[in-house]
Amino acid sequence: MARATKHLNTNALWADVGVRTLRRLGLTHVVISPGSRSTPLAHAFAESAGLHVTVALDERSAGFIALGLAKATGQPAALLCTSGTAAANYLPAVVEARLSATPLLILTADRPPELRECHSGQTITQNGIYGGYPVWAAEAAVPGTDLTLLRHWRQLLVDAWQRSQGPLAGPVHLNLPFRDPLAPSDAEKGFKAPTGLNLETFTAVPPCGIVRPTLTPATVASLLPKTERGVIVVGPHAFGDRDENAMPRKPRPRNSRAS
Repeated sequence: MARATKHLNTNALWADVGVRTLRRLGLTHVVISPGSRSTPLAHAFAESAGLHVTVALDERSAGFIALGLAKATGQPAALLCTSGTAAANYLPAVVEARLSATPLLILTADRPPELRECHSGQTITQNGIYGGYPVWAAEAAVPGTDLTLLRHWRQLLVDAWQRSQGPLAGPVHLNLPFRDPLAPSDAEKGFKAPTGLNLETFTAVPPCGIVRPTLTPATVASLLPKTERGVIVVGPHAFGDRDENAMPRKPRPRNSRAS
């Protein structure tokens, strides 16, 4: 039975659409670094049944927790932080995710445009903060109740989810501006949800997970007789597909020489 929804402000509706969309896409793990500006999404994530939510106060630690979850599950994990310098502390994990082709969804809450470049506290330039390390980056619209904006928000998340697992897998950064009121319990004067909006139907996006072939030793052995020349590339397991029955390697003595 679907959870009843009654939104008191625009941000609550926007966050509900976003979290429902991500859950339909396959999101299972989210790591939250608490803060004021990210309140709408943090609350929606916490209220979503079946979603594994980890709260980590230190953003640098949170980034690596999410990176580990993504590597273990082979699916994008979401990172959420408030506006300001909090986002900067995700950079080491973003770099690691890019270099290891690990899918990550970095969600940075931000001040709305009218509160930028006017000496407001804890406001920095967040678009492009991770340089060239994300495989894709974009900024969402300021939340609104117009169906066109809600569709933009839904499809932005679908696009981000796909790009994080595409041919060039890795971290995707979405910058998300929010106006007050931020708390879902705060009533917004004049707020009205779109007439007839059914969130179950509206967020029923088709599955779009990226399927990667899994090569086992037996599969590789069967391919060898079929080619005269070839290259076998062996590297670290980036997507949690390691053999659970494999024997652990014994550590080599520090002063030994390779034979």
